[in-house]
Amino acid sequence: MSALVPDKRFVSFFVISLLIAGLIASLPKPALAQDQPQQDPPGRVGRLNFIQGSVSYQVAGDTDWVQADPNRPLTTGDNLWVDEDSRGEVHIGSTAIRMSSQTGISFLTLDDRTAQIQLAQGVIEVHVRRLSPGDAFEIDTPNLAFTLARGGEYRIATDPDGGSTVITVREGEGEVTGAGQTWDLVAGQMYTFNGTDDISYDSAAAPGYDDFENWCQSRDQRENASLSAQYVSRDVDGYYDLDDYGAWHNDPDYGAVWVPNGVAAGWAPYQVGHWVYVAPWGWTWVDAEPWGFAPFHYGRWAFVDGYWGWVPGPVVVRPVYAPALVGFVGGGGFGVSVAFGGGLAGVAWFPLGPRDVFVPAYHVSPRYFTNVNVTNTRIVRVTDVTNVYTNVYVNHNTTVVNNYTYARNQVAVTAVSRDTFVNARPVAGATVRVSAEQIQSARVVDSAPLAPTRASYVSATAKVSNARPKVAFSQRPVVARLTPAVSRPAPQPTNRPGFQSFNNNNRATAVSNHDTGPVNTPPSGNANNNRGTNAPNGAVNNNGQQNQPASRDGFRPFTPPANAAASDNANRGQTNGTVNNNQSMRYAPPAKARDEDYDVHPPLNQNQPQAKPEPKPEQKQERPPQKEEKKDDKDKDKK
Repeated sequence: MSALVPDKRFVSFFVISLLIAGLIASLPKPALAQDQPQQDPPGRVGRLNFIQGSVSYQVAGDTDWVQADPNRPLTTGDNLWVDEDSRGEVHIGSTAIRMSSQTGISFLTLDDRTAQIQLAQGVIEVHVRRLSPGDAFEIDTPNLAFTLARGGEYRIATDPDGGSTVITVREGEGEVTGAGQTWDLVAGQMYTFNGTDDISYDSAAAPGYDDFENWCQSRDQRENASLSAQYVSRDVDGYYDLDDYGAWHNDPDYGAVWVPNGVAAGWAPYQVGHWVYVAPWGWTWVDAEPWGFAPFHYGRWAFVDGYWGWVPGPVVVRPVYAPALVGFVGGGGFGVSVAFGGGLAGVAWFPLGPRDVFVPAYHVSPRYFTNVNVTNTRIVRVTDVTNVYTNVYVNHNTTVVNNYTYARNQVAVTAVSRDTFVNARPVAGATVRVSAEQIQSARVVDSAPLAPTRASYVSATAKVSNARPKVAFSQRPVVARLTPAVSRPAPQPTNRPGFQSFNNNNRATAVSNHDTGPVNTPPSGNANNNRGTNAPNGAVNNNGQQNQPASRDGFRPFTPPANAAASDNANRGQTNGTVNNNQSMRYAPPAKARDEDYDVHPPLNQNQPQAKPEPKPEQKQERPPQKEEKKDDKDKDKK
């Protein structure tokens, strides 16, 4: 009688199940929401989405200024510098911060409820399209703190010496605090504040628009007219980039799907770019495509009719940013080294499909876990998401993540060496071909998550830039009404020449004597090298170290309002659910995002009385009707 031979499919399933268990067990366990709510990372980041000329940035914890990478997420402690004859544009969700020549800013605090920006010198224009109740937006200069009271357009300029700040309120209103005084600012006025210890104040009617503000208005109009805003929330940064690089199609299963143009044959998501380590999220994907921000930090990807398409989440207010919506071969966690047989060891990942639940490798609460999933997919139900959280994070049952859509798809899986992954090297050109059989038999060779090195924080191709401020931002005084957050953890020490030692851990740490961004200071307090002086409305010198908490208490996880209405639940397949995490927690669906709730209007500079030459007769003619009909037909085809 012949011996019984196990079925190969059963063996593969058994091996993969063991692999998943090892991966999930190796990940850091998230804290319970009621125990450590501060462990939730922010649900939004900044992004330098436009560069004209020479723009450089300095990540928190580093001393080098490098040429800016437009798709690298920016967060608390990061600095930006726009050099002479250059311009830059930063987005925080729907808010745009445009920077003129010789301008430097630092992110003092960037979390779900607070955006606190240091304007060290230069000129910025801030267009806040929506300021939700409870949100704080503050611009801090060397002699004042400007708190925005509502959405609008604001121009703020401060001289390199720090003795003067000029604020023009085109739309909106706000309050200035400095030298123990406060001033209310209203629309249509330009305000000049001179001095530091004793501020003199003057106001006048807002002047006409200069070249910089005219450029800002043209950038606004590009966003206003974006076709993609019909399908993507304006709080998803990068929606306006999609129009020029792809087309929208209607899929019977997924609805609106965006398909990129011009990608190479055999292309798959998360193949053209590199990985970096950004605290507190950890390993973060930085795509190299000009459109590569929104589709890699929001929504899901689907392989339909022989091509990849991006499926955005529901059009809701404040969808939650994710470092990368991928799973790694064998499980849902980040940074696990695997062996594929034949001596090949590396890291492999795949994009999450519309029905896949994202399992973060960083500490999250049940509410965050639910929000980061339901705001990024229209397919998964809330009850499905909460069940995954309960099974994986509470009951430690890893079999629930065994049915990812593309985990065993050779076309979808990308593999590189451990060296390429950890050292932030470009993935394209360094991929390792992996057969379907190797994917099925992949095994864990390093049970611990991959730890970052000094090279993990900045792209391996980044070049040190000579474009930098003459005076480090940390050495400039800044008046802060809000308490700036503690800077992010710094990179690890390394033997790489030219770099000092850094402190790296998983918690925020006090810093001093580096150009690393802000320190924690009392509200409107005066901090200098003597430290701890609490003069009201005084200057804050970031080079001094204040009493710093060990945790990020300044971060307040976003909680949707209790009366937030669900948007098109039938189309999204969402239902109200509860999280069983030792206590019941009712989930409020995110509010639907409507254009009328955002500051979307024709450019303000069009309202200026300007003498314009009469157009030629042919310019007065309207577009022929048939062209409009053809355009409509084309749009229908795209849908």
